[in-house]
Amino acid sequence: MALDYKELGFKCGLEIHQRLDTKTKLFCRCSTDSKDQNPIMEIERYQRAVAGETGLIDRSTSFESSRKREFRYKVFRNTTCLVDIDEEPPHSPNKEAIGTALRISAYVDADVPDEIQPMRKEVLDGSDPSAFQRSMMVAYGGKLQVGNRLINIPSVFLEEESSGIEDTKGEKATYRTDRLGIPLIEVDTDPSIANPAEAKEVAKQIGLLLRLSGRAQRGIGSIRQDVNVSIKRGTRVEIKGLQELDRMDSIIEKEVERQRNLVEIMDELNKRKASVGKPQDITKIFKDTKAAIIDNSIKSNGVVLGAKLNKFKGIVCREINEGKRLGTEISEYTKKGGVKGIIHSDENLEKYGLTEKEAEEIRAALKASEDDAFILIAAEQGAAEKSMGYALLRAGLAISGVPPETRNAEPNSDTTRFMRPLPGGSRMYPETDILPISIDPGSYAKMKKEKLSIQEISRKLEEEIGNKQLSDQMLWSHNFQTYNYIKENISVKPNVIAGILLEKLTELRRKGIPADEISAEVLLEIFKRYEKEKITRLGIEEVLKLLPKSPADIDRLIKTKGLSRFTKAEVEEIVRKNKGKDANDTRNRVMSKHRINVDGEELNSAIKKAFGV
Repeated sequence: MALDYKELGFKCGLEIHQRLDTKTKLFCRCSTDSKDQNPIMEIERYQRAVAGETGLIDRSTSFESSRKREFRYKVFRNTTCLVDIDEEPPHSPNKEAIGTALRISAYVDADVPDEIQPMRKEVLDGSDPSAFQRSMMVAYGGKLQVGNRLINIPSVFLEEESSGIEDTKGEKATYRTDRLGIPLIEVDTDPSIANPAEAKEVAKQIGLLLRLSGRAQRGIGSIRQDVNVSIKRGTRVEIKGLQELDRMDSIIEKEVERQRNLVEIMDELNKRKASVGKPQDITKIFKDTKAAIIDNSIKSNGVVLGAKLNKFKGIVCREINEGKRLGTEISEYTKKGGVKGIIHSDENLEKYGLTEKEAEEIRAALKASEDDAFILIAAEQGAAEKSMGYALLRAGLAISGVPPETRNAEPNSDTTRFMRPLPGGSRMYPETDILPISIDPGSYAKMKKEKLSIQEISRKLEEEIGNKQLSDQMLWSHNFQTYNYIKENISVKPNVIAGILLEKLTELRRKGIPADEISAEVLLEIFKRYEKEKITRLGIEEVLKLLPKSPADIDRLIKTKGLSRFTKAEVEEIVRKNKGKDANDTRNRVMSKHRINVDGEELNSAIKKAFGV
């Protein structure tokens, strides 16, 4: 049954993050080209929370700081400098990036401040060696027409891209700093989006505007959508990691389902007058246990902690999303303390090797009645204590309803998992190493007059390509920028360029060939060989399969793989030698042997000449 999202009190807003295609980073002159580099060194950092501009420590940074994690950062020769690792003050901001951010702001008819004030935003998940991200609001009060709705764009930010995570093991994480500091634009909507389908459409429209700017970086991970969702009696939950736009509506629907179920759990727990107990060391109960998880932990000098959840019986196993229960969410918090999970009394304890006698002893030790639930954690004492603290935090939050959280989209389902508490304004404070940036109101007013018209671009594209279906596909394709780049630098027919970029590259990706690794510059050089009649259209496809890296690579492949286009005289000679009973027979004979090397138009001309047509 379709949900009435208005009745649910549904609120949804988006944060669209797009990496910009600039030559250098935002606050240093390091290159943004991060391909195929080996690190020259690694650095190690530990991070702790500090008070922001409000004088308070933010709940998200406090949580991350309490985990006491170790972070390692790989440093690179051409793409990392002392600014990135916070050993040198930032340089002046990248003017190209600021210009692009202002132009995109003009596209959504936003206003700009007299001065842009760079800020620092505390980030303690390890993604920045400095434990903060530089961010600046470049515009506010914009709007975007989506269908018959006007969507408000309250803010546009320009900020630094984070480090790319490479590996996580327990409380240790390793990051690459080559992408750190690349300019990143963030376009935000207000929470007035009416339903999940509209959220998807708004994200598509903003993504299209960013691509049409001609300054959007292409490739996997270059654009990310964060979604903020809440319902009546729920709370705002931020969902990160949405790189596949096709899944956005389904993920939002699952979050609505999750919040509805958590509200029901809250009502039930409050009706029962539920509460959360305190942790107790109950290791001695298990001196002769056959439960492997517990026994192995004790033998490694670990402990077993237990805690009573008053009146929680049957609630810990209550389903929230398909395959996810309240116990799953408690376990997700627990894992942030460094353990693998929990054991709880709503489960079948026999599957862990626990006996009925042990279960009775646990209940006796914790003074738990039949209406109560309990949770167990077996681990090294420090990890067990920290993890039990997180577990009881989440159990207690269930009594209050939906916890304000940042969650991550699961890679293989439409559900999400806990990352950290939802951040607030307390993690922001001014960046005192960079002067405010003045905006020329006249220049910005000119940008507003020259803003993009998607309808006009669509009309011109259809006129160029001569095929509405192909032109519509190109408009929404991540290759649109590449299409324009190639079209502006050669005289090949636009429909040929569009066909190769949309159809042939897609075919290669479906076959497992990483066609997106071919740069726009190399694609242009391939089309230049076609323009100069060095290869045929089918020859283009064969070259693409071989993933050339440079112009010299293209020429080598054409020569060694026998992909050179035959001359007009050579085609006529081949037709003479393969002449059949009629034109079709001759064409089939030639194409069966030389399809890659023969241009179709030249072949038809040679056949007409041979048959005197």
